[in-house]
Amino acid sequence: MNQEEAKKAALGILDDSKVGVLATIKENKPHTRYMTFFHDGFTLYTATSRKSQKVDELEANPHAHILLGYEGEGVGDAYLEIEGRMAAHDDAEIINKVWNDHLKGWFTGPDDPNLMILRIHPEHVRLMNKKGQEPVDLQPQ
Repeated sequence: MNQEEAKKAALGILDDSKVGVLATIKENKPHTRYMTFFHDGFTLYTATSRKSQKVDELEANPHAHILLGYEGEGVGDAYLEIEGRMAAHDDAEIINKVWNDHLKGWFTGPDDPNLMILRIHPEHVRLMNKKGQEPVDLQPQ
């Protein structure tokens, strides 16, 4: 699979898969949780509370690892491994870019003072298990 085919497949996974696993570092150990992701190209965004552990964790270590795309069908399901640097944002432009009605279960609206958006800038993207093919390392830029 060439880079263009792999990028197209990876962006398709990002379009179709909203829930993935976010790993950060907590007390020098991995800490994972399911999150809902939105994307612009390979840059990922996820909403969180200003009071969450994730905000404290990224201040201590901004590196993040995301698994996204596994559909649970078994061997051969394509998914992405994304390594990147995470930063917290509370500016209206990014919040409005990400805000949708699904977030109403956690936040009162885009003006909720506790709402923050985590942006994960990809440093390494790998397409995994594409129908038994070898993993493909992508250039996320």
